[in-house]
Amino acid sequence: MFLLVLLHILQSAVMTRSCPALCVCSSGLTEPRSVQCSDSGMSALPVNLPADSVKLRLEKTSISRVPRAAFYNLSELRFLWLTYNSITSVHPSSFVNLKALRELRLDGNLLTAFPWEGLRDMPRLQTLGLHNNRLSSLPAHAALFLPNITYLDLSSNRLTILPAELLDLWFPLPELQEGPIQRKILGLHDNPWLCDCQISMLTSLSMSLGSPVVLMDQLLMCRRSVGQSGLMLTQAELSRCMRPSVQPAATRVSSPLGSNVILRCDASGYPTPTLTWIKTSAYPGCCKQDLLQNTEQLPKILESFMQESPRVGVRWSIISLNGLSYKDAGEYRCQARNMAGISEAPIKLKVMGITRLSRVPKKKAQKMLSKSSTKERKPPRTPSTSSIKGRESPKITNAPPSLQNNTQEV
Repeated sequence: MFLLVLLHILQSAVMTRSCPALCVCSSGLTEPRSVQCSDSGMSALPVNLPADSVKLRLEKTSISRVPRAAFYNLSELRFLWLTYNSITSVHPSSFVNLKALRELRLDGNLLTAFPWEGLRDMPRLQTLGLHNNRLSSLPAHAALFLPNITYLDLSSNRLTILPAELLDLWFPLPELQEGPIQRKILGLHDNPWLCDCQISMLTSLSMSLGSPVVLMDQLLMCRRSVGQSGLMLTQAELSRCMRPSVQPAATRVSSPLGSNVILRCDASGYPTPTLTWIKTSAYPGCCKQDLLQNTEQLPKILESFMQESPRVGVRWSIISLNGLSYKDAGEYRCQARNMAGISEAPIKLKVMGITRLSRVPKKKAQKMLSKSSTKERKPPRTPSTSSIKGRESPKITNAPPSLQNNTQEV
């Protein structure tokens, strides 16, 4: 018993020495180690934090910046709260080695930008709080680093435009959905949003049955232009939103084997739709042996060879298929998508032409030659006075068809 008490005293002494000044640290004996620092006189991040800390709260301090690799030694950290400080900048590499972090909160600071690419260093992060900052823009590339975030609070900032890429992330098409749908909780209220199709569609889709998105506050306000007073989104006139329409250059295409083909489609709508090519099925009436040798999983998304938008509301796209083979035959779909909806048009490609017959084995060819020599033409009759010895051996004039020509029309 005495030894246990002594051990506890020694652990407490070690813990006291490792806890930074102006901070309070839990023992870590009966519960995970946590550290809380909330002294208004603290102007920099503490450097001697316990390495086994699971939760760190830095609140109501004078800290103004988060430097590179600020928490590198805290590999076991799961909860990081940096709330209601004076933070104006966060380095893109501030969160290196936080592979176990689940929750990051930066609410109530002075951030005008956030390093979204820094989320790559926190692969298990699920909660991100950026409430009550000064963020004025939400970049499109942010969608690349948010797939695992299930709770995102961007409320009470200065955001005006919601990128379409985020709506693609939060409301994926069924054929692009990988695994079960994860429900997202989003805080977007108290921002000066502009009245556009993106914010309108977000509200509409979030209210639909079975929506993967839940808004913390569904009463979003938007403005027709910067500086104008806000309107309830349900009262905003968004008549410019137009579901896309798709028009392919041709719905049926036939082309010879080995040729090059370009498939094109045009789309119109507002906002300007994006175009995606999808091969949905193989051609059922041709060359089963070739198809079996070149199996591919369908449907399959294809990369556009070229895609351009000559003006707002219009976009065209082409795909190039070079050196056609029978596996290229099938049905292709050109799909157009914008905030107002989805449309698509099918294009059927048939591959026709010539194919090579398989080569005849050498032994079989010799056998065929020997058979054909027995059926040689008889030489023209000569006078009876001619000698049999004077006759020449007849030449083979007709080879089997399989040796004369190794191609045929399909």
